[in-house]
Amino acid sequence: MKYTTIKEHHLYDKAFHKGIRFGGRFVTVFVLRDYAAKRLTKENPRKTCYNRVGVSVGKKVGGAVERNRVKRILRAGYRAVEPELKTGFLIVIVPKQGILEARSADIERDLRRGFAKIGMFCEKTT
Repeated sequence: MKYTTIKEHHLYDKAFHKGIRFGGRFVTVFVLRDYAAKRLTKENPRKTCYNRVGVSVGKKVGGAVERNRVKRILRAGYRAVEPELKTGFLIVIVPKQGILEARSADIERDLRRGFAKIGMFCEKTT
């Protein structure tokens, strides 16, 4: 399923100030319960709940080419982890300084470790 992005600035601010934060080697992730999730589920044609994700890459990372590359790597790492996550959250991913040397597998490992630390993975019922 295609994830929905966070478009409003105030939602980024809420996630930064009130969200649970975990930092890995390459990324810092902020997670906050999305209080509009029920309303968005009703509006969704599939009637399913989903996470809203935002990527915030500042100019300290590099020029436009480097920033876009970092965004692609972060989205690819998140896409690999997304099917196993609980839904109904705002998730903001912020890269750290050394991310230009990282691959999407490194980012995925970092995200898995962090999401596991805060209990974001669904319990398997097999």
